[in-house]
Order: sequence, then C-alpha cells, then structure tokens
Amino acid sequence: MATSSPMSIQTETFKLGFIGAGKMAESIAKGVVKSGILPATRIRTAHKGSNRRDAFSSFGVQLYDTNQQVVEDSDVIIFSVKPQIIGEVVLQLKPLLTEDKLLVSVAAGIPLKYLQNWAGHGRLIRVVPNTPAAVGHAATVISMGESASEKDADLISSLFGAIGKIWRADEKYLDAVTGLSGSGPAYIYLAIDALADGGVAAGLPRDLALGLASQTVLGAASMAINSGKHPGQLKDDVASPGGTTIAGIHELEKGGFRGILMNAVTAAGHRSQMLSNR
Repeated sequence: MATSSPMSIQTETFKLGFIGAGKMAESIAKGVVKSGILPATRIRTAHKGSNRRDAFSSFGVQLYDTNQQVVEDSDVIIFSVKPQIIGEVVLQLKPLLTEDKLLVSVAAGIPLKYLQNWAGHGRLIRVVPNTPAAVGHAATVISMGESASEKDADLISSLFGAIGKIWRADEKYLDAVTGLSGSGPAYIYLAIDALADGGVAAGLPRDLALGLASQTVLGAASMAINSGKHPGQLKDDVASPGGTTIAGIHELEKGGFRGILMNAVTAAGHRSQMLSNR
C-alpha cells in the first residue's frame, strides 16, 4: 500500500468519473446534477452501447470510448460494475489508479481489503446504496478505506446525499446493511403487491387498490421518519380498541409477520456475508 498522504480533492473543480454506466450510475449522476452539487460537464463515463450512452449524454455527461480515458480525466472515480467483474476491471486500470484519485465502489459484497489490494492503495470508500436512488430516496451507508480522509468522506457524503440519506458505519456492518436496506425495497414491493391484492379481494378495482397501497406505504414511512415517534407508538395510534386495525394486526401476528421480515433481513445479510468471503 502507498504510504504518502493523498492530495486533497478540490471540491470546486473536481471531475467525477463512472466506471460502469448502468442504472445505478445514472441515478447517482442525475441526482448530483439535479441537486446542483456538480454540473454535468464535470461528469464522465464510457460505454459501448448506444442506449446507455444516450441516457448519459441526454443530460450533458461527457462520454468517452474507454474506461482508461475516464480515469485519466477524473479525480473521483465510482466503480459501478457487477461484483463478479470488479476485480478484473480494477486490475486493468491499476496503473492509472494513483493515490491522488479517490476511488469509490458500489459493487455489492466486495470488501475493502480486496478493493485496496487490487487498486494498490487504500484511498477507497465503499458505498452501499439501494435502488430508490432512482427517485432520490436512497438509503446509503459508506465505509472508509485505510487512507481515505475525513474530507474524502465529506465529499462522498455530499455526492450520495444528492440521491437520499447517508449513514457512516464500520465495514463489519455492511452485510447486515445489505440485508436490510439493500434488499429491503424488494420486501416492501412484495408488501405493496400483497396489500393491493387484499384490496382487490375486498372488492376494490385493481388500479385503486394499488394506488392506495403504494401511497399508504409512502405515508407510513414518512410518518416514521418525521414524527419522532417509535414505530410501535405509531402503530398504537392507529389501532383503536376493538377496531378494524387491531383485527388486521392480530391476523398479521398469527401469521408471524414480524418474524418473517426479521428472517428475510438476516437471511439476506448472511448471503451477503457468504459472497464477501468468497
């Protein structure tokens, strides 16, 4: 590992490069531009497919032909590629990945120790966002590499704060984070679908049932975030004695609803841990 102190990134002028031009990279780039943190002219990526190139060029991102060109013209580089290929990609680019460049990985389940070894230095930050980044409501956790500085962390928090909320945590928690917020949107989509099916079973038209289910989940999440109350208290506020809500809650409890969700999070977290240890 390099031992020299990394140079500070100039926040007023730095260029942001994406290695990998998929949907997550697009969501991050769009959020950064929309929030005004960075103009599109200071963002660059490369892709051979016309659809992905068009997606980025449509809001002003600089397109290159190769990843090497992206790295050479960037100060902060976000690796947004599949976990199965990130090692190969980083090793190919290693000669260009000098420690004056801040490296960021959003590849699920790939530990910092591997990333640092492939890159040849520890100026790395591992980031676990989730798919609601596409609508500006990501839950993102960041973990610091060996030689990443507090200024580096602030910069990355600012970038990812453009697509949602940020938490910092030790890397040892990231498998559990993946099981909760990384996989969690899929659990909620299942819940929305099931609630809508329940509405249809009770006689509602499908479009009305789906709209009510989706808005109900959105509103409940907003209450949990903004009310300052524990979710148990919010539940109690809805459940009147002998009323409709407590009857529904009784059915959920008989079905083991909370235990099933807890099991889903721990199972996904365990799977992430297994992938991390490959």
